[in-house]
Amino acid sequence: MDPHPHLDSVRKELRGPYPSGHRSPEELGDTLARLVWEGFSDAMVDPKIRELLDRKGGHVDGGGIWDRAAEELLILHMWAHSRAVEVSFVGTVPSSTIRIVLDHLHRAIFEDMVSHGTPEAQIPVFEQRVSARYATYHAAARISNARVGEVALEHLTHGNGAPDAADTLLLTERAITLIHPLLDFLEGLKLADAEV
Repeated sequence: MDPHPHLDSVRKELRGPYPSGHRSPEELGDTLARLVWEGFSDAMVDPKIRELLDRKGGHVDGGGIWDRAAEELLILHMWAHSRAVEVSFVGTVPSSTIRIVLDHLHRAIFEDMVSHGTPEAQIPVFEQRVSARYATYHAAARISNARVGEVALEHLTHGNGAPDAADTLLLTERAITLIHPLLDFLEGLKLADAEV
């Protein structure tokens, strides 16, 4: 079974009527937002992730640790997709074009959150948390993949319980399995001019 079935369907879609996989930065941002949600949904039903959250934070019906952990897991997925875009295109695509892709990725996610019940007034607060988390993930990525897993574990569990090598490895592997296939996917993609 392909561990990245979502990418296969998107590859076919991106190669569709456009020559050589050309997409506008806006279209790519929207597509990546869909991949974030698909990967996030998969993670939320992953028995290993659910067990980690139950063990580290406890399950609180109607909110609490699951809501906060879900937001943290969503941020990890958003960062991984953003990181893949930056790594794939830096030096080959103007930074203004990369910014358009990332702006559309984030805007689409925030709009989806609102359309699924998040009060619009909470989005700026969530955006601030996203920005803060991205800074910690970027710093961690400069050190090692394992450090990204450690930081993700800290955020997901809010420091509850002692750090665990198996939990860190689980989240490190999660980040790697998000980023590496995306790097391959983005490598062959050509960005068309931004929409005016």
